[in-house]
Amino acid sequence: MSEQELNWHHVADLDELPPGRVKTVTAGVHSMALTNIDGEYTAMDNRCPHQGGPLGEGSIETGAEGECWLRCPWHGWDFDPKTGRPPGGHEDSGQTLYPIDVRDDGIYVGLEPDPPHETTVTDLMAETMTNWGVTSVFGMVGHSNLGLADALRLQEQNGRLNYYGIRHEGAAAFACSGYAKLTGKPAACLTIAGPGATNLMTGLWDAKVDRAPVLALTGQVDVQVLGPGAFQEIDLHSAFAPVARFSQTVLHTSKHAELMTLACKSAIVERDVAHLIFPDDVQTLAAAESASASGPEGRIATPSIAPDELALAEASKLIGESKRPIVIVGYGARGAMDDIIELAEQLNAPILTTFKAKGQISDHHPLAAGVLGRSGTPVASWFMNECDLILALGSSFSNHTGITPKRPVIQVDFDRMALGKFHGVTVPVWGEIGVTSKRLASELGDASHTVDQRPELEDRWAIWREEKVSRLDDDRGQGIGSATVFDALGNAAPDDAIIAVDVGNNTYSFGRYFECKGQRVLMSGYLGSIGFSFPAAMGAWAATQDQAEYKGRKVISVSGDGGFGQYLADFTTAVKYNMNITHVLLNNSQLGKISKEQRAGEWPVWQTSLHNPSFAAYANLCGGKGIPVKSPDKLRPALDEALAHDGPSLVEVVTDADLI
Repeated sequence: MSEQELNWHHVADLDELPPGRVKTVTAGVHSMALTNIDGEYTAMDNRCPHQGGPLGEGSIETGAEGECWLRCPWHGWDFDPKTGRPPGGHEDSGQTLYPIDVRDDGIYVGLEPDPPHETTVTDLMAETMTNWGVTSVFGMVGHSNLGLADALRLQEQNGRLNYYGIRHEGAAAFACSGYAKLTGKPAACLTIAGPGATNLMTGLWDAKVDRAPVLALTGQVDVQVLGPGAFQEIDLHSAFAPVARFSQTVLHTSKHAELMTLACKSAIVERDVAHLIFPDDVQTLAAAESASASGPEGRIATPSIAPDELALAEASKLIGESKRPIVIVGYGARGAMDDIIELAEQLNAPILTTFKAKGQISDHHPLAAGVLGRSGTPVASWFMNECDLILALGSSFSNHTGITPKRPVIQVDFDRMALGKFHGVTVPVWGEIGVTSKRLASELGDASHTVDQRPELEDRWAIWREEKVSRLDDDRGQGIGSATVFDALGNAAPDDAIIAVDVGNNTYSFGRYFECKGQRVLMSGYLGSIGFSFPAAMGAWAATQDQAEYKGRKVISVSGDGGFGQYLADFTTAVKYNMNITHVLLNNSQLGKISKEQRAGEWPVWQTSLHNPSFAAYANLCGGKGIPVKSPDKLRPALDEALAHDGPSLVEVVTDADLI
């Protein structure tokens, strides 16, 4: 090809490379070793043919007889920078040289036009993934996932997905968990082999135990060195076996699109973790000409499960005999609240929620009784104690919730294993909760036999709200009380905000004091993992970008200082992508919940104190907005300012660890 037909790329300025030196330069996507030998420039392929060492990081050495060699920094292979040949001049081991043009404005390298992109097996798999609706990916690009990363890049370039590069893989897994808990749909997390993959574990376990679909994509060493123990090799299939419902290695001979389809389907249908392992050398294999991407068409059915008629009749009979029924909804009922509220209104039944289900009904609804359990309100506890029947919908009977077994219980769940999991119930009903609620409402007809408990609900809320107001004045001179913090946040937060909460005293207080209107609440339920809230908020924000029903909704994160410290660096991720997240940080300079447990167990308080920076100053240094708050009168203005900020913001509230 003539020089006129080449594409010329500026790779260096004239004064950038002294004589006798070499450096790595890039032209297009090609990496080259640029040398200056006594004012004569040459450019050769940067990859050493031995093990891929970067020749541009090597050295120039001159022999006794005037010969000149470019030496690879990894294993000392030599090449003549002017010919690309090694000592002895073997044709089959030489390096490609590229045309050089030294111009007034710098040094240029000429390249032939790139050939059309050849579709790889990971291209097919990435397209299949987006066909299944996986459109947000959190991860870290690294040396054992570069082929897969390029396939994701092409999907992003085509407008089919959004990629978010995180600072720690654990944050990626929590972000995916938060995304899934909000939307019911999977996001994907991308890592390298070895430590990158194992860093996902906590976030994946959080998703698994809370039944949130997540797709994990991990790199792996080349197939040919898999087994003996290569650099960063671990047995990922065994490592992920306990946490992943579906886990497979992508091989040369795999049905590649089918593997991705099965992974996506497993995550969605099983509401669980699916995992694919990508050996490095498989990622860039050319796809067969006949191969095509897959998708969900004809592969997935409606999730509606109708209840058994006999179980329905037993449940209806029990409800018909009750006078003071209550409804307890769990996280598993989040997609059926309209049908549940209609049934509860028919029964005059208060609706209590588990903590994980907080926000699924507004606390201002006439039948709402708030949260039951350790993070709950006295309103909910009172109505459970006064009831004569419990209708439990999508609740797992966690010991933290404390649903009493001393009352007749009708339990409805889509998962048969969840029915009577911890103890027997009076009537277990297997069915999709919305479908079952509709059927019960139809079977029962007029439910005038039940007591209208709305006036009692109004009275009980009035008593509790009066007590909450009285706590606003609590001040020991050691920080702001939690009642004050969540009263201000309740008044400042948009009614449709998405709120991710962490664990610890801050979260117990949120459950007790914050009154939901139409907000969605995300939390680490069964795992109870510290550090969940901020990365989960990143996942929720991603959902506001690619899921129409969440567009425009404000994302808020709440944690203590211990929780935020877990993934502190990923505040810079939020800044990089201008994520509109407001983080409310309750700083009491300790692991307050653990201090409380030590005192309750009659142990000395030990090693729970924390040495903190100014988190507000840190947020500002990262490029976000940080606002410190040390007095109650500054709290609401700070929240309003942070919520109005277009981008990541942090309100650091100095709190009293004992005013919870």
